[in-house]
Parts: sequence; C-alpha cells; structure tokens
Amino acid sequence: MAKGSWTTEENDLIVRDYFSMLSNDLTDHGYSKAEHNRELQKQTGRSKGSIEYKYQNISAVLQLSGEVWIPGYKPAMNFQKSLVDAVERWLDENPDFLRANPRLNNAQEVREARALLIDKPPAPTDQPPKKDQDKVAPLIRKFDFAGQHAQNRELGQLGEKLALDHERRSLEDAGRADLAERVRWVSEEEGDGAGYDIASFSPDGRDRLIEVKTTRGWIRAPFYISPNELDVAKRRCHEWRLLRIWNFSRNPRAFELRPPLEQHLTLAPANYLANIR
Repeated sequence: MAKGSWTTEENDLIVRDYFSMLSNDLTDHGYSKAEHNRELQKQTGRSKGSIEYKYQNISAVLQLSGEVWIPGYKPAMNFQKSLVDAVERWLDENPDFLRANPRLNNAQEVREARALLIDKPPAPTDQPPKKDQDKVAPLIRKFDFAGQHAQNRELGQLGEKLALDHERRSLEDAGRADLAERVRWVSEEEGDGAGYDIASFSPDGRDRLIEVKTTRGWIRAPFYISPNELDVAKRRCHEWRLLRIWNFSRNPRAFELRPPLEQHLTLAPANYLANIR
C-alpha cells in the first residue's frame, strides 16, 4: 500500500472520480461507491480507508465553498492545500459544472408538494476550523460560488416560489385564507428594485416583506445582498425579513433573520465603483 502524502497525480485522480460520482448523484444516475473505491485502490495503491477519508476531505472543500457534496461522504476537515489545488484544476477544466442546474428542471413540482422546514440560524460557535477556511479562501475568490448562485436566475426563482407557497400555506393554516390570497411575488411582478421579493402578512395582518436568498450548498454558504436591500431592511426593520434557503438541490431548508442584519451577518464590500480620473 502507498504511504505518505498524496501526489499531484493521485489528487487529480480522486478529485476527477469524486466529481464523476457527484454528477451522477445530482442527475439521479446510479453508481457504486464501492466500485469507485476499488478502482482507485488499483490506480493509486492507497487503502480503502485512505480513499474514503480523502473523499470526505473533498466534501469539506466543497462545503466550505458553498457547493453541494456527495451524501454519505461527511465533510472531514484538516485537508491539505494540495487537495484544494486539485479541485481548482478540475473546476478550471469543467466550468459548466458551476453554471449547471442539476435537479432544478423537475424541482418545482417536487418543492410545491413539500412544506419548507424553517430551522434556527446556525450558532456563531458552530464554525469550521479557520485554517481550513483559509486554505479554501483563494478558491472561493477565484470562482465566486456565491456569485454563481446569485446569477442563477432559475435557482433564485425556484427558491422564491418555494417561499411564496410557504407563506400562503402558513396563513391558510392559521385560518387567514383572506390574507393568503393577497400575498404577492413582488420581484416577479415588478422586478428586483423593491428591496424584497415577497409581500406577505403575519396572521394578525401586519406586513411581512421577505427577501429570499437561495443556494445549493450548506447552511453557512455565503450569499450576496444589495445596498438597496440593506437600505430597505433598515428603513422597514419591523416588517423586513431575510429568508435564507439552503441545500436546495436536495432537501431545502431555511432560517429567517430579522434586522439589524449586522447582528447576524458579516457584511463585506464585494465591488468598487470605478470612475476615470
């Protein structure tokens, strides 16, 4: 059995193999994890356990990037920077992976039949190791995973539709069918300029202005928020809510944040306005 650090060639082999399984998983094509492991044992001389753990390391890299990973390979931190480099090389060679919409083509019918589960926000203490976050930071900056999701209009629309259905269903369950009929999908009817996506109500009739942020990956995946949305959140802090939907590609879940957002989020400027001198 091979020992020592994984070589560049070995990392490239297992990353390529991992993404092959992930693509099959996201498109509901069958595959055998055991067969993939056995083939890699032949190619690398590594043990079954070593390969399994490296799969988990790749899951961790994708998790920290805000992307989906393979169920059953629970993310394992404490990975080598060379593995992050191998993921970067694969994404360079396969740019369509981040632009694809796996499981979204038939997702709308699935989501409509399922109630949206609202959880608590993640605890501030529930953070992955900083050293692993630092290793992945250049990858995140290069591929801008949050930006890929923000620009994915289909993903955003499906998340908003799920939130719209949830609001109407919640009001109907509370005996306020009259209010449920008045819930509006503002971003679809009027565009994105309002600073929120859905105009809904509390059961007592108070306004609820809901901005929906949807991503495919884990609960801590970063997302973009516009200056206009922040402004509306401050001006209408008693009505405005941020509904954060995550893990949309598989089993969508959500949590809700109230202003002031600075109590819950770290807000960093993402762009600069450049004027010619």
